[in-house]
Amino acid sequence: MTFLRIRNTHKRKYVLICLCIVGFLSYRYLGLSPMRPRMSRTVGLSANSSQFTLERLPFRILGGSIHYFRVPRAYWRDRLMKMKSCGINTLTTYVPWSLHQPERGVFNFHTQLDLEAYLNLAAELGLWVILRPGPYISAELDLGGLPSWLLRDRSMKLRTTHRGFTEAVNIFFDKLIPKVVPLQFKKGGPIIAVQVENEYGSFAKDQSYMIFIKEALQSRGISELLLTSDNHNTLKSGGVDGAMRTVKLQKLNQKDLQELMAIQPNSPTMVMDYWTSLYDVWGDLHHVLPPEDMISTVREILRRGMSVNLYMFHGGTSFGFMSGALSNPTYMALVPSHDFDAPLSEAGDYTPKYHLLRDLLSRYSGGETFPDMPALRYREAYEPAIMYHHLSLWDALSFTEGPFKSVKPVTMEHLPVNNKNGQSYGYTMYETSISSGGLLKSGDNVRDRALVFLDKAFIGLFKRNSLELAVPDGQGRRTLSLLVENCGRVHQGRDLNKQHKGLIGDILLNNAPLRDFTIYSLDMKPSFIDSLYQAPWKTLPENPGFPAFFMGRLFAYGYPSDTFVRLPGWEKGVVFINGLNLGRYWSIGPQQALYLPGPFLNSGINQVIVFEEQEGDYKVHFEDMPDLGMAADIQ
Repeated sequence: MTFLRIRNTHKRKYVLICLCIVGFLSYRYLGLSPMRPRMSRTVGLSANSSQFTLERLPFRILGGSIHYFRVPRAYWRDRLMKMKSCGINTLTTYVPWSLHQPERGVFNFHTQLDLEAYLNLAAELGLWVILRPGPYISAELDLGGLPSWLLRDRSMKLRTTHRGFTEAVNIFFDKLIPKVVPLQFKKGGPIIAVQVENEYGSFAKDQSYMIFIKEALQSRGISELLLTSDNHNTLKSGGVDGAMRTVKLQKLNQKDLQELMAIQPNSPTMVMDYWTSLYDVWGDLHHVLPPEDMISTVREILRRGMSVNLYMFHGGTSFGFMSGALSNPTYMALVPSHDFDAPLSEAGDYTPKYHLLRDLLSRYSGGETFPDMPALRYREAYEPAIMYHHLSLWDALSFTEGPFKSVKPVTMEHLPVNNKNGQSYGYTMYETSISSGGLLKSGDNVRDRALVFLDKAFIGLFKRNSLELAVPDGQGRRTLSLLVENCGRVHQGRDLNKQHKGLIGDILLNNAPLRDFTIYSLDMKPSFIDSLYQAPWKTLPENPGFPAFFMGRLFAYGYPSDTFVRLPGWEKGVVFINGLNLGRYWSIGPQQALYLPGPFLNSGINQVIVFEEQEGDYKVHFEDMPDLGMAADIQ
């Protein structure tokens, strides 16, 4: 060896020490550290026995879900360090197609959506990764994370081998998969497994579909262990040959585990999603799962030698119009908060669940000490923002893309906006002229909620279950306006192809269909909100009209801190801070305050814009505590 030819004793000792250090590091990196240098590994995560092995060493997945798209990028490190400090060894995250490809041919993998940066950060902090690239992910997102422009194809069959869908998936995967292939375990990266689609057993409309998705991943270079994940009662129909099956549950049932082991003998057993609680919907209560219930189930999972992933470990926030909805037993839209009563709160606070979980996982650490828990961030109750400017919705319409003329109503998805990709989110205004009063019938064609105006005066509301409305008599031609809101497309279920929004059919006046519409797209994207600064704002009048935009200022001196936006006295609308859409508010609750992360604020003056549909207090409050509403235990 080279060092034998070195005659100087001191130099020889130095080289020997260096080689020992290299040998030690090589041994360590051949073990279980995601920070191993980028070199070839021969064996990744294996499921060929009753226990996982990673690089031929026994390995148990102690996972937690944190979605990069629900956490401000400035806080990624903070949240992942808190995960690491709890004893979690594996990060799981979905990849939202709808956010990464908002239009055909337009891709976004930058700033908040820089997936590669997120995965590299996980590796830097010593976390393995299970990637869940979809294309359908559910994840409580509008249309389950599928882009709404897919629905422009009137023959579309989502989550099948329908040609229009598979072609779109292939184009997306051509962009996505090459970004994550170098980050796989055997290439020196943190990704130890990749999930094939999500919960297909509950959909299962095409026997060839899962084979297509699996091959789409592998043909582009995915070579790590493949997984599928289904609810306990759909395990048989959701799997695909060549991928290990995992189960989703909240209560541990021996029958469910026996069914999984019968389908998949001599394999590790994994709860891919142990639900730490549940999401919330408007008009309901805030769901919580008592900490002792969560810990007792996780303890039993670990006692049985199983692997587990906590969904969610940290839920974050569905900013903007990201939230999905439920359709069964009735339509219910999700709130912006994705707190999920998780071990780490929406704002990154430690909860009783976190402390109990950390204590439990420390018993399975093999004597390894966990990193210290990062300090919590300071929160601020800022002075209220007084709304001093007012802009009528009708004065804002000239800043929309369009307007567009159509004889019949047109759904949001089929509007010729956004480079002919249609409208994904927000509101759409439909206006037409009428010459008489009478009975207006929606025929259940409003998706999902419509404020109805006659010559700009509010006359009533259409919801899915309110189908008739009286229109007052009057003289001459009058303008009838329907402001229709997409409250969120359903994120799960078998009717994904029927998620068009806006007016999806005829509205009848005295049993005759309305015709000759002028249509305005109000998706309220940042570009639209920015354009409103050029609008004819007026000093707030004593009795302002609605719907309208209201403008005020928040002063944040020094380094801005997290805060929570409360709107007592306001009815329903959307809050924008410095042009960023925080999400909807609604007096019916349960959520009563919107999370506003400090990184969204500037030091000094911050612009606050509120779009209010019906009633306003003209003052926006900022508090240092969340308010997710009255809580109810999950039964």
